[in-house]
Amino acid sequence: MGRGHYREEDAAPSTWTPAAAARPAAAAVGGGAVALALAHALTDSYSAFLHPLLPRVMDKLGLSITLAATLATTLFLASSLTQPLLAWLADRYGRRPFVIGGVLASGVFLSLIGIAPNFAVLTVLLVLGGMGSAAFHPPGASMAARAAEGPGSGARMSVFSFGGAAGYAVGPLVAVGLVSAFGFGGLAFAMAPALLAALVLPALLPVESPAHAAAPPPRPAAVLRLLAGPLGVVFGISAAATFLQRSFQTMMPIVVAQAGGSEAEGALVLTAYLVGQAAGSLSGGVLADRVDRRALLCALTLGSLPAHVLAISLAPGSPAGLAAAAAAGLLNMAVVPPVVIMAQEMLPGGAAFGSSIAMGLAWATGSVFVLGTGALGDAVGPRTAALVVMPAILIGTALALHPALRDHRRPVARSGGENDAAGPA
Repeated sequence: MGRGHYREEDAAPSTWTPAAAARPAAAAVGGGAVALALAHALTDSYSAFLHPLLPRVMDKLGLSITLAATLATTLFLASSLTQPLLAWLADRYGRRPFVIGGVLASGVFLSLIGIAPNFAVLTVLLVLGGMGSAAFHPPGASMAARAAEGPGSGARMSVFSFGGAAGYAVGPLVAVGLVSAFGFGGLAFAMAPALLAALVLPALLPVESPAHAAAPPPRPAAVLRLLAGPLGVVFGISAAATFLQRSFQTMMPIVVAQAGGSEAEGALVLTAYLVGQAAGSLSGGVLADRVDRRALLCALTLGSLPAHVLAISLAPGSPAGLAAAAAAGLLNMAVVPPVVIMAQEMLPGGAAFGSSIAMGLAWATGSVFVLGTGALGDAVGPRTAALVVMPAILIGTALALHPALRDHRRPVARSGGENDAAGPA
């Protein structure tokens, strides 16, 4: 099958055995994967700066909950809605420049949000920083997972996802720590690691083959056909999980603040949630190589509902509340590796583009509805609003049972000439 010409039947996985899936994760990953995971950690730590600082931004600029949610949604959309275009370009012209430039743009622009004098300037910084994240994620995920190499892609993806989740967990503490020590403008010091990464990453990333840049990414008609079938299903699951996550992350710092808690207490709740997500990113990727992915996604989405309800209902900062937040984060993030791997397998010649559908386009769709959560929060209060929207995750549960995923329950076998990784990692 030529690259760029896809039929849905070509995406069906071939023979899978538990023995092949049980290969040690250590054998499936290497130095390049670790470098990509560290770059992912750095990029996502910057993306986590805004949420714990929302109450401070609201006070500084005189914003309502709805406008604060608008800022959060702006960052979400900039970091996700632009992913398909940037992923198409990365598949066409090479992924390394997008990975390196993405880390740099995220670090520089998102570290400057503390000096924004007004809503408009802050919005521009969030858009530019978010686009840096969008440039990084699809090519980074495709270089790390190498889905066309077959079993083991889940383990490789779990390492990459763990890096992002760990960075996202540390980000709120870094942001609050710098602002507490140096003032809001002191957040700019955080850009130093991104500048360093831009210098060292070229020597650490996997080398792409010369043939890679000449290979055309998937044609729009082929993508549309898959979106009407299995790719659309994993897109919907990812979008539902994203809405749950974004609503929780946006509302919980406001819930804590309105309950009389400190900025640090709000950051602690987010960190517990994000530490859970780090664990979920590892478990979700490993399980995607070993169990029926439909059953896995069904269990994860179904379990997310009570976990998130408990995390919102219990006293913020209490041991039980933090434990519930960690469990909610774990179940939510464990959805990501299997849906991204499945999307990459459905578009083997355009793995970055496939990643952008399961990540960027789905993240944008789930994020835009957070505006409704913010408006509901102004009307009925942030805690009530967060609780009301949580059952939306059951859409993901229903989609996980869709028959279109029947042929994508197991990893694909390694395909001789279609290796996406274009070089050792």
